[in-house]
Formats: sequence, C-alpha cells, structure tokens
Amino acid sequence: MMERRQKGDKEDKGDKGEIHSQIRNLKSKISLTPQRQMFQVEEPQERTGSSSLLTPLWLIGGTQESAQLAEAIARANLPCIISVTTESARALYPDAACLQVWVGRFTCLEIEAFVQQQGIIGVLDASHPYAVEISQSAIAVCQKLGIPYLRYERPVFKGAGNRDELGAGEQGRRITLNSFESLLSGNYLQGRRVLLTVGYRPLHLFQAWQDKATLFARILPSAIALESAVKAGFTNDRLICLRPPISAALEAALWRQWNISVVVTKASGAPGGEDVKRTVAAELGIDLITIDRPTVEYLQQTSDLSVALDFCRMLFG
Repeated sequence: MMERRQKGDKEDKGDKGEIHSQIRNLKSKISLTPQRQMFQVEEPQERTGSSSLLTPLWLIGGTQESAQLAEAIARANLPCIISVTTESARALYPDAACLQVWVGRFTCLEIEAFVQQQGIIGVLDASHPYAVEISQSAIAVCQKLGIPYLRYERPVFKGAGNRDELGAGEQGRRITLNSFESLLSGNYLQGRRVLLTVGYRPLHLFQAWQDKATLFARILPSAIALESAVKAGFTNDRLICLRPPISAALEAALWRQWNISVVVTKASGAPGGEDVKRTVAAELGIDLITIDRPTVEYLQQTSDLSVALDFCRMLFG
C-alpha cells in the first residue's frame, strides 16, 4: 500500500514487521541472483560461507544519514552501490571492499537500465527530502521490476509552533509555506533584505525579484551552484559559499553582516541546520520563512536508522 509522507509530530510509519513481510513477499516472486553483471565483494568477513559474487543493494545517498547507513552496511559486509550527484560527496562514505560509489545523475530510463545491469536486489532511498525526482523515479522502477524499496525519511524537526500569528509590522515571525510559488506570489519579500538558504536549484525562481528586494544567497562551494546563482542574477558580493554544518555563531555573524531582515530556508530537519536557524532568528528578531517538504507517495518509509539497516539485512537473509 502506498503511504503518504507524514509531517509534524505524527508517528513514524516504518513498522518493522510490515517491512519484513513485504520484503519476504517480493523475494518469493523474484530471483535474487539474476544473470547480470555481478558486484565483486573482496575477502568477505562477516558473510563467511557465502558466494564472493553477490548482487548489491542500492543506497541513494548524498545526505549525512546515508553516510551513517553506509558505515553500518560496510560493518555488516553487505554489497552495496551508493549513488551521489557530485564528486565531493564521495568523501562522505567509508572506503570498504563491499561498497562502490557511483557519481552522476539519473533519468528514469537510466535508473531502470542501471538496476537491471547491476542486478540490484533492493533500494534504500536516503536522498535529501527535497530530491523528489530521484525518489519518484526509483519508486516507479521498483514497482515495475518488483524490487523491494524503503524510504529513509529524515525526521521532521520538532520545535515550537509557528509564530506567524504576529502582526505584519512585527519582526521575529516564523512562517511555514507549502511551496516557493506561495512565497513568491505573496508579499513576504518586497523591499526587504533576504537571505536564501535553499540550495542552488530554486534560485532561478527569484531572478524576477532581484529588483524588488535585496537578495543574498548561501550556497555550497561547487561550480554548478555558483554558476546557477550567477545566472539567477546574484552578484559576487551577495553570495557566500559554505558547507554545513554551520554554527549558530557563524550564522548570526553572517546575518548581522548583511543586515538581513528575513531568511528563507527549507524544512530540512536538524541535519540541514533548521534548529540553528530557528534559534538565531528568534535571538535576532528576524523573520524565518520555511518552505515545507514536498509530498511524495512512498511505497514504505521509516525514520528509524535501525529499521533501515534491518531492511538491508533482510535482502540478503
């Protein structure tokens, strides 16, 4: 059964029994040793007695949580291919014989070919909460090929409720919106000094606002991020390249330096610095606008790292 991403304080829906049952049902219908390109595992340690040629699971990575999962997968000596979109992300993962890191971007057709060529037996999706395209494509391929899929969903940050009930002239509001379209169709940014901490992909949406507000952006130190920001109209004096985590002291210093009056961010949870931004915004009396996570229909999901690791083990059990 398809399951909608839950928000706020709702309980995690990643029930171990249900996940294990679904994996067993799928494994009874598909072969786990297809005659395709195999993944070579050198000198297996914990899986003694098993074949040295094992089909791998696919970990969709690029996040801190995916690095934690990769370390656990490596300790269990489970064959795994990890996909990331940038070369710099390769450094997140341990150097282990049972792990391979694949760098690049997929289309849906490329995902299907990749899964078949590599003999993927299961998919653990630990991509960023806003990386909707890769999740939706992986789900479609898994459904088509009958491959087990589990989404690891970063926990939603649990903090105090919104403060957007404050008057329009007061500062220190905390506002949650469901999309960038809602932000840009409203009057939230007009005439203000705005810091965007939303990554480089949405920056083109703000190009028409360069003459309506004073826009600044914080992006990752990568060529594609910098190129995208410049194309969106951001000048060098209104850009800063930093790699998280970013301390509260550095966050506050940057906001003061640029005399920021409103910050726009994503609901990326504590790993994305959402907690730090809330704290600094409250201390400095600065409005914080959070763009909510997109809604994705996952096949099954969990926010428990131990459940995600059980899923991986079950694939080889």
